[in-house]
Order: sequence, then C-alpha cells, then structure tokens
Amino acid sequence: MIDPTEALASAKAAADRLVKAKRLNACLTPPKDLRKSLLQQAQAAHPSGVLYGMPVAVKDNICTLEFTTTCGSKVLKAYRSPFEATAVAKLRAAGALIAGKTNCDEFGMGSSTEHSAYGRTLHPTDKVRVPGGSSGGSAALVAAGAVPAALGSETGGSVRQPASFCGVVGIKPTYGRVSRYGLVAFGSSLDQIGVLGRSVHDAARVLSVISGRDPKDSTCEDRDPLRLPTVPESLQGFVIGIPKEYFPPDLDAGVRRACDRAIRLLKELGAAVRDVSLPHTSYAVPTYYIIAPAEASSNLARYDGARYGPRFDGQLDVRSLYRRTRGEGFGPEVRRRILVGTYVLSSGYYDAYYRKAQQMRALIAQDFRNVFDRGVDLLFTPTTPSSAFKAGEKLADPVAMYLSDIFTVTANLAGVPALSLPVGRIKGLPIGGQFIGQAFLEDEMLEAAYALERVVPAGEDV
Repeated sequence: MIDPTEALASAKAAADRLVKAKRLNACLTPPKDLRKSLLQQAQAAHPSGVLYGMPVAVKDNICTLEFTTTCGSKVLKAYRSPFEATAVAKLRAAGALIAGKTNCDEFGMGSSTEHSAYGRTLHPTDKVRVPGGSSGGSAALVAAGAVPAALGSETGGSVRQPASFCGVVGIKPTYGRVSRYGLVAFGSSLDQIGVLGRSVHDAARVLSVISGRDPKDSTCEDRDPLRLPTVPESLQGFVIGIPKEYFPPDLDAGVRRACDRAIRLLKELGAAVRDVSLPHTSYAVPTYYIIAPAEASSNLARYDGARYGPRFDGQLDVRSLYRRTRGEGFGPEVRRRILVGTYVLSSGYYDAYYRKAQQMRALIAQDFRNVFDRGVDLLFTPTTPSSAFKAGEKLADPVAMYLSDIFTVTANLAGVPALSLPVGRIKGLPIGGQFIGQAFLEDEMLEAAYALERVVPAGEDV
C-alpha cells in the first residue's frame, strides 16, 4: 500500500506523462483540467483501495462526472453526464484516479480511431500508422506509458484489436461480467466495457475491480467480482484448441510466425494443443455488420437536437431540425451504419437480413460450445490479420476496414471472454495473439496469458 504523499506524486507524474503524450491526440481532456482533477482525486481517494493511486484513463463513450462524454462526436460536443458509469464508480471506490477521457471512433464505430470528430489518434511508435480502434486512444496512452491501464469498450473487437496494434494487453470479459450502465449504447447485445493494460496483471487487476453484479444493469449477471488466479508454473492439464479457420492460407506470414512460436511455447509450458474447427467463422463479419448497425440505428435515434448536445437549427419544422442535426452532428461512418441498420430492419427486409443474421449468430455461438464441450479449455488465434496499417489506407474501402476485426467479432457474437497479448513484432510493429475462453471462466484465460507472457519474446521481430 502506498501512502497519500505517494498517491499525490503519482497523480502529478501521471499528469506530466499525459501532457507529454499530447502529440498522439489520444486524450481529449484539456491538460489544465486533467492536472487539476488528478490532484483533487488523489487527495480524496480511498487509501485502503486495491488500486489506490493508480491512474486509469477512460474511453470517451463511458460516462464520468468530472469530464465531458462526447463519444468522439460533434452531436455530443461539450456534453457532461449527470451520472457516472458503474465501472468508473468502482474504480473510484478502489482508489484509482480517473485520468481523463480518451479519443475514439465516433460512437465506437471504427477500427482505426480515424472516425473521431476531434481528429485521428496517432500510433504510439509510428505516427503514419493507426493505433486501431475504436479504443485506439486508450491503447495508445497505455502503450506510450502515460497510464498503466485504461478502460475501453468492445462491440466487435475494439479493445483487443488496438491492443494488438499497439503492443499492449486487452481483455474483453464475458458478456454480463461487467456492468454496461453508463456505457453509451452502440449495439446493446454486443457492447462491453473492457480493459487495456501494459501487462496481463495490470489489465486483470482493473478487470477484477470493475466486474461483478450491478442492479442498475439488467444484463449484468448476479455474480461476485472476478477473483484473480495465481501465476502458474506450467500449463500442465490445459487443452488449447487451434481453430483452422483463423489460420487461412493468405494470413500474413509474420503474424503466422509469431503465432506459431507462441503455440510452440504453449506446448513447452505443458499445454496439450489440438486442432479444432469453428465452421461458421467465415460468416461472422457479415453477421456482425447486420446486427450491430441494426442495433445502432435504434440506439442513436435519441440524438435529434432536442435533448443532447448542440442543436443545428435554423429550420422551420421539427423534421428539418432532426435532419440537419443528425446530418451535421454525425460523421460519415455513423451515418453509413445508421442507414444500413434502418434498411435491414425495414419492412420486407427484416426476415431476409436481420432474422437470418440472428440465426447465424446462434450457429457461431454453438460452434464455440461444441468445441468446449469436447474437452478444449481455451482457443488460441491471431488477434488481427496484420500489424497496424497506415492512416488513410482503408478509409475509402469500408469493407477492408471491417475485415481488420475478422478474428475478434466471433467472441462478441458468442458473448465469450477473449484476451489479446503481444507475441512478437513485424519490422518493429507489434503483433497480438488471442486467447478465447469459456463463458465466465476468465480465470483460466488469465492463467494461460500469465504463463505465455512470461516466456514469449514479445519485443522481438519474427
């Protein structure tokens, strides 16, 4: 336990690091406001808390009281929430310091943090590349050493994908493990709050604090907070499946080498490795890009200029007010997904698209259950099909952008936990390997990650 003097020093040091990282455009909170808030929080924090004095940045679609919550959008410019997310309240109760709000793709819709109304976030080691998204701001700050951990959110891989691109750890818990109260909704059946950390331990500590029941969220399971496992000496007794669908012939050679090395190390740690199949994986991306936009079109209907954010008026009737506010307040990616979602839910197309997507989602979830029912404890896959791509490279081709989440969306559709950790580099750019676990068995997933992190040469080129 650290004393209050050390906590104050930690707050000052965190403020200095965050100001130094300003070049990344990863933190949306003005430096003056951030420094003042951190010092005030350090003085008021609970000394007995398990995260006492630990600065944790928060993605800008998670509500806080002391900072604005804009979701990276003009439609919520300068909006201050009258309440804070349960995850944030739990961090505060544990003595953590809320270290500002991080840049993100607008309303979490993107894979590169280029779709923010407040400018793109830079990759922490290569400014011409993206940090991933939509939690790219959180990942960049952790990778730059500004904070040891940060909250992000996931709908289709938006914690794990930027974790892979930036070379940090990203954890997506089981759906219902962490309360969604105070997370601004994108796709309600998919959205989850996740954690990014410099190490598995840092991310797991934060996850254990924010997990657990919450009467304010009916989708949050009535379970105790996650208990952290001990670091295992070996993985003897673990059966790890390697799904063939995640290692296609056209997988980037460097990603394959990094994952093959990680698999070899898992065997050396004592794990039994088995080839498995998840046959409906190829349908995951189109399934996701029907269900998520459909839910988004419903959730974002509330942003009409009458209740939240700025009003783009000057019109004579309500319809024109709505049209102009939503047209000018939302960016192109959000408008695209709202239009897609409205289309697939419309009369005559609901059965052809949305119902079929939900049926495919059930089959994808059944694939995971079938594998786990046959004695497999965990799955290991690449997190992303490549290292971080260059800024602007995929903006003109939304489908190419969407495919960067090809290995992550299945866990969201199935509601199972998943974790990305660094397993190597390609020409200096990080590569992530992914564990996918069984529902509410995050402890097993963390054990395997602890063990692999200890032996994998994550900083070396493959």
